[in-house]
Amino acid sequence: MMNFSLRLFRPGERSAKGRMSFGMKGLGALILFCTFFLGQAYAQDISLKGKVTDSKGNALPGVSITIKGTSKGTSTDMEGGYAISAPSASTLAFSFIGFTTKEVTVGSQTTIDVVLADDVKALEEVVVIGYGAVKKKDVTGSVVSLQPKDFNKGVITAPDQLIQGRTPGVMVINNTGQPGGATTVRIRGNSSIRAGNNPLFVLDGIPLSGSSARPGGSGGFGSDGGNPLAYLNPNDIASMDILKDASATAIYGSRGANGVVIITTKRGASGAPTVSINASTGVSSLLRKPEVLNADEFREAVQYYAPNDVKGADFGGNVNAFDEITRVAPVQNYSMAITGGTDNGKYRVSAGYMDQKGIIETSRLKKYTASINSSFRFLESKKLGLDFNVLFTQTNENLAPIDVGVGFTGNVISQALTWNPTRPLRVNADSLTYVSPTTINPLTSLKAYKDIAIVNTTVASIAPSYKITNDLEYKLVYSITRQTGTRKGRYIAGLVDPAQIRNGFAFIGNNSETNQQLTQTLSYNKDISPSLNLNAVAGYEFLDYANSWNSLSGSGFTYVGLDFYDYLNYSVASNRGINSFKSPTNQLQSVFVRVGLNYLDKYLFTGTVRRDGSTKFGENNKYANFPAVALAWNISNEPFLKGNSTVNNLKLRLGWGKTGNREFDSGASRDRYVFGTQSISQANFGNPDLKWETSETFNGGIDFGLFQSRIVGSIDVFNKKTTDGLFERTLAQPAPSGKIWVNLDGEVVNKGVEVALTGTVLENKDWTWNISANATYLKNSVSGLPGFYETAALRGQGFSGVLGQRMVSGQPLNVWYLAKFAGLDPTTGTSMYEGADGQVGTSVDPAQNKFYVHSPNPKYLLGFSTDVTYKKFSAVVNMNGAFGHYLFNNTFATVLGINNLSTKNIAKDFFNKDIKEATSNSAAPSTRYLEKGDYMKMSNVTLSYRVGNIGKAFKNLNISLTGQNLFVLTGYKGFDPEVNTDGSSGGIPSLGIEYIPYPSARTFLLGVNFSL
Repeated sequence: MMNFSLRLFRPGERSAKGRMSFGMKGLGALILFCTFFLGQAYAQDISLKGKVTDSKGNALPGVSITIKGTSKGTSTDMEGGYAISAPSASTLAFSFIGFTTKEVTVGSQTTIDVVLADDVKALEEVVVIGYGAVKKKDVTGSVVSLQPKDFNKGVITAPDQLIQGRTPGVMVINNTGQPGGATTVRIRGNSSIRAGNNPLFVLDGIPLSGSSARPGGSGGFGSDGGNPLAYLNPNDIASMDILKDASATAIYGSRGANGVVIITTKRGASGAPTVSINASTGVSSLLRKPEVLNADEFREAVQYYAPNDVKGADFGGNVNAFDEITRVAPVQNYSMAITGGTDNGKYRVSAGYMDQKGIIETSRLKKYTASINSSFRFLESKKLGLDFNVLFTQTNENLAPIDVGVGFTGNVISQALTWNPTRPLRVNADSLTYVSPTTINPLTSLKAYKDIAIVNTTVASIAPSYKITNDLEYKLVYSITRQTGTRKGRYIAGLVDPAQIRNGFAFIGNNSETNQQLTQTLSYNKDISPSLNLNAVAGYEFLDYANSWNSLSGSGFTYVGLDFYDYLNYSVASNRGINSFKSPTNQLQSVFVRVGLNYLDKYLFTGTVRRDGSTKFGENNKYANFPAVALAWNISNEPFLKGNSTVNNLKLRLGWGKTGNREFDSGASRDRYVFGTQSISQANFGNPDLKWETSETFNGGIDFGLFQSRIVGSIDVFNKKTTDGLFERTLAQPAPSGKIWVNLDGEVVNKGVEVALTGTVLENKDWTWNISANATYLKNSVSGLPGFYETAALRGQGFSGVLGQRMVSGQPLNVWYLAKFAGLDPTTGTSMYEGADGQVGTSVDPAQNKFYVHSPNPKYLLGFSTDVTYKKFSAVVNMNGAFGHYLFNNTFATVLGINNLSTKNIAKDFFNKDIKEATSNSAAPSTRYLEKGDYMKMSNVTLSYRVGNIGKAFKNLNISLTGQNLFVLTGYKGFDPEVNTDGSSGGIPSLGIEYIPYPSARTFLLGVNFSL
């Protein structure tokens, strides 16, 4: 570029230095000449074409090509080709993820072929480990990093579903098929008797509370608590890093006992604005259900078991009630993101919309999401930075009346399963069949209940940072998470029982949660010498969690066509209820430091310590220290393996650490009172010595890469011991009535082995085939625990107050404690059980003769995936499974038994002509209903075709077809072996119960994504 200046003089005037001046005409002529000259120089655009390949000669589609200094550009097609017009004096910049950017001056060339080199730095995967990130080769703990290419596909309402079966040691159970329903997530098994077992989720550095503001439901209304992570849009997630052992999680101290899942969202990128669009639509249908008798089989069964009832049991119809309450449900999902900016200011704006109808009539989930994040760099030195993030989500739910806490009257699921298949569901088009208050038409239940919930979530954070030196950086993060939830429900009692026509019920619930975070860190990264690198972080963190709720209810309504919750004041005054609650102070104050050393890129050390102080604990134990150390040896960098053609990566890891658990009621260490109607009573007695539940973990691992990383994998062995278990104990008489939180003696031990393996089977110009598998072995045991503690509420006719699991020494957590079923007596058709003395017969009382039988905790977890690519076509298959555990089929036990005949339907499994079971034979909590839970599920299959660029507008167009939950291989007879109906008792969680849940769905999705 030419730089010059002009000084103007009056006509005839000369400069002091004797330079000749010129008038305005001369100036105009000069400007005209320059404009013409420069215009000619830049107007001569040259038509260019070429091809972009990698170092192996493979074409690279989607490479960004820009004319440097302008916004003009294009991208390569599926064959790597491109065409563009550019001035001869300009420079073309070729850029693509995973490759170094290359610049070429146009000059007089008309064809420019470019070979992009691999970007070594980009290929060195970065793993987020908490308050920082390190290269994967420098990791010393047990950490797994998953990218979008590794995520599960299909209808994903929450991020925990993305990682199901994708990594060893992580179990994800979809508790229910309800859209947005709750999940159970366990990293390396259960370790706490009473406190929480869920991992800590961290969103862009913000530790999440793990709770939801959606009000709960019961009394026939939907009881599933929903997924507290459902407000996140999976399309916004860039990576999920799973920290499994204590050496990796100790930086999170009292919240890291159950592992940590770090969610990193997508960020802005330099360059012209780019719009990315994802859209999918599809249908869901019932995956499977227990087999019950059809109309003809029902008639045959009544004739066989109760011939005297044939006339009164056969209504002449042929009805499948379950088909009537289910549907083929449409689902649609759309998301859009705009990214752009410069090196000094990047941004990303996204929005999403999801509309998923459930396979049970009346159920539905709508989700609206929006987010914006930006990153700025200020000052000439660019040492001052500012990151800003805001996320907003609204979820609207219509909940089906599926309460798993119901008794013998059941919910809409059991009502449909047991409906007499010979009895029509409808009298006519306008009237439903009424039977009795205890034999309820499932279609009536769907009409009688209306249950809607709306949750609004806002997550905002601001994070200024300043590089004090090139090696030392200060960062402050302030975040606030605000959730508000409203739930309204009404029940038209007169539809179910005409005698209750004036006893309608309604409620309104309001929840709110506000969480704040203030984190300050100093990070230091410096090469102390050519052979030694120091990476350290020190910080202070303050967290505040606050929640409150209130509810209103009333009954005594007569239905007049309006929803009762809209005029609660019309209820009977004496039947109204008002409740409210505000949580006690729940704050956490912490200081932490982590130091990492890398010597010769061969010997690695990481040391961590965190000191946490929590308002939850007693005055004498508010603070606790959580240390950890880890060592690693990069053997492949030793001279004897350097350049080895077989083993290109080999690393040994060894770690130890302590973490804590504080997931119990806030204020539990203090005296607490409950308020009744004009009354106050003490419910909890303080314990100033209450201290932290602590887990100590040893971990040893090996990472390897063979044949230039065509085969990569890892093996980990771990031993985790949890002590000082937090537990709420009822005070023994003659002490005052109430409860007290204590630390239990004894320990819970989880041992295991994890294996992950990925191999490239085939790789050439047209074909790529990769296979990945992971397997986990888990062993859980309890020792030193005084006495036993019971949980697992089993429900239904005759099971009132029955608990089926215990926490007891010498057994795994949640071991089944049931009577041993010994078959049916051929003479009487009644159940026989095994006695404690070995006696077997019908006289043995199952309530007094129980045994420890099997565990609901899987011994083995398995994941398998493969992806095949042929030119523009690709296929991805993911499977997951669990083995070695037992489930209690509570649905079979109390809903579908033989004693239903002749008024209700039964399971096909109970229609057995070999031994005629007595219809009076009552069910008992026994091993008769304990089934192996082994399963392998085809979780998702995706077929896709890369169309590539269409014209100059549509880039990287991809079309896909996904099948989700296609089938499950199992011997389990219930709805789905992947189930976990809540049966907790006294706050002690249960595991492995199935009781008339919302069934799982099979889904097919057609998707398209592209950018503009």
